[in-house]
Amino acid sequence: MRSGPGPGARERGSTTRRRGGASIRVRITIWATLVVAAVLGIGAVVVVGLLARSLESGVATRMESELTSIAEGLEQGLVASAWIAERDDDVLIAWRSGTTTVVNDENALALPTPPGEEPVRTEIDGQSMLVVAEQVDDGMLLLGASLAGAEAAVATATTLLAVSVPLGVVLIGLVVWAVATRALAPVERIRRQVEEIDAEGLDRRVPADGSGDEIDRLAGTMNRMLDRVEQGYRARQRFVGDASHELRSPLATMRQYAELTRAHPEAAQPGELAEVVVEEGARMQQILESLLLLARLDENAVRGSGSVDLDDLALEHAARARASSAVHVDARAIEPARVDGDRRLLARAVTNLVDNALRHARERVAIGVRVVDGRALLWVDDDGSGVPHAERERVFERFVRLDEARSRDAGGAGLGLALVREIALAHGGTVRIDDAPAGGARFVIELPAEEG
Repeated sequence: MRSGPGPGARERGSTTRRRGGASIRVRITIWATLVVAAVLGIGAVVVVGLLARSLESGVATRMESELTSIAEGLEQGLVASAWIAERDDDVLIAWRSGTTTVVNDENALALPTPPGEEPVRTEIDGQSMLVVAEQVDDGMLLLGASLAGAEAAVATATTLLAVSVPLGVVLIGLVVWAVATRALAPVERIRRQVEEIDAEGLDRRVPADGSGDEIDRLAGTMNRMLDRVEQGYRARQRFVGDASHELRSPLATMRQYAELTRAHPEAAQPGELAEVVVEEGARMQQILESLLLLARLDENAVRGSGSVDLDDLALEHAARARASSAVHVDARAIEPARVDGDRRLLARAVTNLVDNALRHARERVAIGVRVVDGRALLWVDDDGSGVPHAERERVFERFVRLDEARSRDAGGAGLGLALVREIALAHGGTVRIDDAPAGGARFVIELPAEEG
């Protein structure tokens, strides 16, 4: 028997799984934080850009309105050059007419003439300015306003966003970490509970809260898997115990005869030991072959290999049964039927059913084949005592012999009907027991029929 992992390996596996769980939380947190940081960062840049444009646009609108007012005053003679020179406020004004330039501040001399009608930015005396201009009569009127207020507001907003965005990213990262930890906590709990289940505690199950959410469905899936594992393990235990008993009996018989022959050679019949060895060896070989075939069927190692005529198989076994038994064999109900499968395995199934019927029949066995609604039916009847309804599922279990057939000579090793069921399942079919018209048992194999 292959030994299981030791405590160290189990501890290392547990550590690896814990690291895997933590890394999931880390990955979720990192990716969520990066996405939020990217969104907030881009949003902050866009906000700052829009704020700067909005403030600059507000300054430009105010200046253009004032520019229009002054220009109209100049054209109508309401505003004199002296008024411009004496005006002292935060707006630089320059009136250029011919070779004369009138300004309200010496910095206004540096105002550039915009190439078009759109405001232009410039820097005068280390300060950002926005300049607008308008052609008035034979001169050019220019106004310049400082953008210091707008730049200060943008700087303030930038500082606030530079502080708040990282803080928001950190806060969201902590929230995501907490949410991911809480969301994965039931999964980690289920993992720990399943990890603690060993061969001695296969009856334990993961508690489900009945909420119907993903975690509850996961718990249900784990419990159904544990049900299958427990059933398989218990069946394997029974199988190993029964197989050990069945293989031990022929060996014990051979050893007993050998010891008797050695202790009392004068009482031994010539060739008796050889006959016992041959007979019990054949029994062991049959058991081992059946076990190996069942193992292959359990592992789904058998695949369909071509078309098989069930009617041909049935006719062959009917002829064999007539030649080897005095029981009357009726094959009149055999009709054409074709299935996809392994001919050797299907022949083994038919052989087991026919042999089982011959063992229990009194006078008559009937074999039939028919296709009904796309399903190929093969049945074998006997006129024996039948199978009780309560036992009709159990007889297909491995190493099961009914009380009437407990004798090994009559009932074999109890693997024949188990093989029939496994072969039928491997071909996508079923096997069942009905009442035979003659009063005995009818064993029916039902398989998907080939079209055409």
